[in-house]
Amino acid sequence: MKKLFSTLAAVALFAVGTMASAEITINGAGASFPFPVYSQWAFKYNELTGMKLNYQSIGSGGGIAQIKAKTVDFGASDAPLGIDELNEAGLVQFPMIMGGVVPVVNIKDIAPGALKLSNDVLANIFLGKITKWNDAAIAELNAGVKLPAQDITVVYRSDGSGTTNIFTDYLSKVSAEWKEKIGVGKTVEWPAGVGGKGNEGVAAYVQQVEGSIGYVEYAYALQNKLADVALKNREGNVVNATISSFQSAAANADWQNAPGFALFLTDQPGKDSWPITGVSYILIYKEQANAENAAAMLKFFDWCYTHGADIATGLQYVPMPENVVKMVQQVWTEQVKINGAPAWPAK
Repeated sequence: MKKLFSTLAAVALFAVGTMASAEITINGAGASFPFPVYSQWAFKYNELTGMKLNYQSIGSGGGIAQIKAKTVDFGASDAPLGIDELNEAGLVQFPMIMGGVVPVVNIKDIAPGALKLSNDVLANIFLGKITKWNDAAIAELNAGVKLPAQDITVVYRSDGSGTTNIFTDYLSKVSAEWKEKIGVGKTVEWPAGVGGKGNEGVAAYVQQVEGSIGYVEYAYALQNKLADVALKNREGNVVNATISSFQSAAANADWQNAPGFALFLTDQPGKDSWPITGVSYILIYKEQANAENAAAMLKFFDWCYTHGADIATGLQYVPMPENVVKMVQQVWTEQVKINGAPAWPAK
């Protein structure tokens, strides 16, 4: 009887969230990496249901801080939290979307995808060791490309950033010097350059500063018409940033054995794999205080998984595979509770 009551309570909570969605506003904050797709999902879902999503693109560090402070319904981060930190804070973490981080440049007459860089050359640019665009190491990779004798201006994220975490994780895997001197993090001590806030800020700086190079989520490169860079991957092949190269990198993800779904998809094997691929995560509390908001929030995330793929791929993001969605929904059922009952009914 107790089990039956819990099941009925969960179904009732889900139904309440569905009926009341037109009157509910869900608040979230965090990573700028997924902001383009979250904003499009929210717009479409609002048209369908009337539910509003207020999402602040403030960086992964800000999203983690706000969910821990309980000032939002969910946080978003591209830097996954470890299982111990999740348990200590009483949080559940699950992957929402995947995509690529791309170096972007502002060099006269260089078209998107035309400039080729290797792992070591990219690392040495961000280490401040290669300072001119016509440097011999860059010229060797770009025969026939006219490179100017122009100073390189590095543009990095000034805020706590999951995009930075992905980018520095990649650089640490491919450059021993980067790993030793700089390391991995949402913030690091950059050897050179200028900082911009959010993917938006880095994109704006690169647009404005001739001779600059930065790193952004690929949708920002497309939206701002920035010239992205082709990279040599782990197999030694030069690949361009495309949804297919992101999907190739994601194909090897071992979600089943990742506590809290925490994975980095940088420097993955595969001849077509984009080397700087990342995952963006949602953080919510295991114990939900507001029944209506919890039901409406999970229903929105479920809609994104099941009906948002076309919007995601149109923006060059990689939707989560169906088997991973089922794993996430199982976690919702088992771990996310309202008054002891599952916030998401088992299917």
